[in-house]
Amino acid sequence: MARRSVLFSPGDQPALLRKAPSSGADVVVFDLEDAVAPERKSDGREAVRSLLADPSFDPDCEVCVRVNPVGVAADADLDAVLDGDASDAVDAVMLPKTADADDVRTLDGLVDDHDRSLPVLALVETAAGVLHAEEIAAADPTDALVFGAEDLAADLGATRTEDGTEVLYAREHAVLAASAADVDAVDTVYTDFEDTAGLREETAFAAELGYDGKMAIHPAQVDPINEAFTPDGDSVEWARKVLAAKEAADAGVFRVEGKMVDAPLVAQAERVVERARAAGAIDD
Repeated sequence: MARRSVLFSPGDQPALLRKAPSSGADVVVFDLEDAVAPERKSDGREAVRSLLADPSFDPDCEVCVRVNPVGVAADADLDAVLDGDASDAVDAVMLPKTADADDVRTLDGLVDDHDRSLPVLALVETAAGVLHAEEIAAADPTDALVFGAEDLAADLGATRTEDGTEVLYAREHAVLAASAADVDAVDTVYTDFEDTAGLREETAFAAELGYDGKMAIHPAQVDPINEAFTPDGDSVEWARKVLAAKEAADAGVFRVEGKMVDAPLVAQAERVVERARAAGAIDD
């Protein structure tokens, strides 16, 4: 399953909730946290619950609900979306402001209270979350580590800049932690949804860092993000040649198209094929 594009949709906007799965995003996140004002939380829960319980709602993507932080209102959010007919339509939960592995385990316990077991997409977007990223990623319920630069900058009192150097260490630390735990790594949002060129540049950089996907705040961002995390034909062809040569080789180092290939390049080729297959770019 690919998680190239992770599109947020505000929980108190029924029309947008229903349209989100048609965007082409791999994951749609029905947001009950930051996108919903405190006085509209009940409206948001009801709107999300109503859509999830609708028999005609049959999206061709992963459906995730971003609840409020544990100790705030996560339990009330889960009561709304994991009870009755709505429950089966939820594929995952996203936990904001994840400070440590105990937060993940607490949320998992709340989900278990509803007789469900769901993967957790853990948002590391505070100083504590980044510093505990390894243990958060390694927690059993965690299936993806999601990096949130905007909230992190606010927590640090840092000034967001165009080149993002103020959050670069944390951004790299999050992808390292995800890789070590063998879970997905999802990059932060690009806030200017009208700047497609800037989005493409930043998403390409995230892919170079090792991220598997990126959050989106507008449907227009989905296609550029998907393209950046889908290996192109030349990359797939190279990867297949490397893997075929590895099968035929009788040594740890071998030649492909005049260049020497060793274990790290084999691992890179395997990753290219895995990503292409997950994205549906190849069948075998």
